[in-house]
Amino acid sequence: MVRRTLLTAALIAFAPAAAIAAGKTEAPPKDAGQYVELLPVALPIVADGRLVNYVFVYVRINLAPTANPTPLRAKEPQFRDALVRAGHRTPFTLAADHNKIDTAKLIAAVMREGAGIAGPGQIKSVVVTSQQPRRRVATPRL
Repeated sequence: MVRRTLLTAALIAFAPAAAIAAGKTEAPPKDAGQYVELLPVALPIVADGRLVNYVFVYVRINLAPTANPTPLRAKEPQFRDALVRAGHRTPFTLAADHNKIDTAKLIAAVMREGAGIAGPGQIKSVVVTSQQPRRRVATPRL
């Protein structure tokens, strides 16, 4: 029992020295950037009072240079929840295409709701990086 304890203690004590001798050093952590990337969100497409499709959107919230990104990334679920609530309250439907969302409306909603979550002056811009419909639907006749 004593031998096992001594052997374990010796391995723990010499492990950092062995890693340095082998030339292995830990790389410094990469800077994650001044943004919050939202997980994909499914937003409804409603036409004539009927649900016709869902569009999955990927949104990046670019932060101001003075913002601290670490606590704001922890609020990612709150940003996503606000986006889902806004999308269900007033759907971001394009009249001419039910396979896409109205990005201008979405950006305005995220800027408005995000200011309440992050604080004033913390959000620089919002970008919709991708949008994919759940299924392709025919273009409506106007």
